[in-house]
Amino acid sequence: MSIDTLEDLYLEQLKDIYSANIQALDVTREMAKAASDTDLCDALRAGADGIQSGITALEKISEGHDESPSGEHCKGMEGLVTEARTHAIDESFGEEAAKDAMIITQYQRLTHYAIAGYGCLAAFADRLELDSDMAALKTCLDASYDGDRTMTALARGGINKDAVA
Repeated sequence: MSIDTLEDLYLEQLKDIYSANIQALDVTREMAKAASDTDLCDALRAGADGIQSGITALEKISEGHDESPSGEHCKGMEGLVTEARTHAIDESFGEEAAKDAMIITQYQRLTHYAIAGYGCLAAFADRLELDSDMAALKTCLDASYDGDRTMTALARGGINKDAVA
């Protein structure tokens, strides 16, 4: 597909963030199982639910443009998922709190990709005057920011402190 217009770019980036979300969903669920802190487990499960909601929203938006959301493989998220599995799931830790701190680190990296993707898409939708798309993308963006803030609060609230010992 040739990208000649902002609309072409918009449709291509919908596929990219859809692929990113599909990949992030599985590793987020894996990190929820690997985490030891109850609040972190709950936050990761909520994060997985939010990712699933984003997938559903992207499917609806794509259908509204007579497009399939699939067909793109997000290599950026592929790298982030590989890093998350390597450093948060497969790594050996002496302290559970250190593992939880690493899980937060890796989840936030995934989330920051989503924030960038949804932010750009919402700006594109705004310029293209796709108001319902923009509203749905803004909801996804806000949920991503909320997930990031939750992880920061958990880290500052005690997980990082416990990992110092």
